[in-house]
Amino acid sequence: MKPQPFKTASLGIQHVLAMYAGAVIVPLIIGKALHFSTEQLAYLVSLDILTSGIATLLQVWQNRFFGIGLPIVLGCTFTAVGPIIAIGGQYGLSSIYGSILISGLIVFLIAKYFGKLIRFFPPVVTGSVVTIIGTTLIPVAMNNVAGGQGSPDFGSIHNIVLAFGTLLFIIVLYRFFTGFIRAISILLGLIAGTIAASFIGKVDFSAVGDASWFQMVTPLHFAVPTFDLAPIITMTLVAIVSLVESSGVYFALADITGRKLTEKDLVKGYRAEGLASVIGAFFNSFPYTTYSQNVGLVQFSGVKDKSVIYLMGGILVFLGFLPKIAALTTVIPTAVLGGAMIAMFGMVIASGIKMLSKVDFSSQENLLIIACSIGVGLGVTTVPNLFDALPESVKILTNSGIVAGSLTAIFLNVIFHVAKPMKQKQSTQSLKAS
Repeated sequence: MKPQPFKTASLGIQHVLAMYAGAVIVPLIIGKALHFSTEQLAYLVSLDILTSGIATLLQVWQNRFFGIGLPIVLGCTFTAVGPIIAIGGQYGLSSIYGSILISGLIVFLIAKYFGKLIRFFPPVVTGSVVTIIGTTLIPVAMNNVAGGQGSPDFGSIHNIVLAFGTLLFIIVLYRFFTGFIRAISILLGLIAGTIAASFIGKVDFSAVGDASWFQMVTPLHFAVPTFDLAPIITMTLVAIVSLVESSGVYFALADITGRKLTEKDLVKGYRAEGLASVIGAFFNSFPYTTYSQNVGLVQFSGVKDKSVIYLMGGILVFLGFLPKIAALTTVIPTAVLGGAMIAMFGMVIASGIKMLSKVDFSSQENLLIIACSIGVGLGVTTVPNLFDALPESVKILTNSGIVAGSLTAIFLNVIFHVAKPMKQKQSTQSLKAS
């Protein structure tokens, strides 16, 4: 049964708030690193929100050619931040958009073949990947709980009280209410936390006052794409890595919604991401991939209807044209958002553990896959400079705990479960031949 209009709107806003901070931090980091002016930076943030909405609509709209049709939210991949800054510094803005455009086209074209890799993602791999996604996001939540890295009041008592007060409020709502109130408990927690923060002077409305009411989005606003080989190779690697991350999110949401994914479903999901990146390049924005924080929200709210995500994508597009309204979401204090993130990201971990419950734990091979993949994922997350000495092209695969842990799970599964049957089959054929 679909939610009623008011409920759908509230749930859609909740999804916007869940991904908004992650969505805007990428253009802020990249824009500042590439020395954008204040006006350019504001435009870039709004542009990213708009194209995130378009990318989300492409993915949730299931048709013959693209769209996996799950309640998935898309935003700029964090994996691309470092490479984009490096490309911009060496080759310029035009090369950034050229490399994003070509990598998106490559993803669209190879999706059919990438989808055939579904046999490399049994529950031991998908469960490990989803668990890694959740565990590597927890440090992000805890930094926000303290007020955000680099903030002058990092770890202050006010931030701690606001964060855990917000979390406690969400838990109380979830414990004593059912239905709609429980479904929007995250949204209500964010509102309550922000109101509480306003009484102690932790809410700043200056960003809202400085933002304009309306702006027209134009294609190729910053630069016309140009094409250089090294940036194209780099961004293609980023895109392939993003597909690995997205695969885990696909399977997590499929498990939550009770849907069995087919090879065709995966192909259409990968095509949607490739198409989203092409559109991102056309509007001088970024490559787009699935946002795992919204997976926890789907699990937490229990609302799996795609109409919520359709509305959420529409809201993002709308906000892209109205920067003043979009700026309202930035008044939520970082600590309040961190408190809600603990619940959301924790639910991602719980979803991964649920998927791992289908695994045969009597198999030492399965235990080793889980142990090594989660160990590598957490290790890279806690020691991010571990691979600083490696070449940039290799660091794309190693600098992200999610990517490193996911690739470890896939590699070990090939060794223990894919390669072994192939050898056994070859041995059987040899015996028959003899």
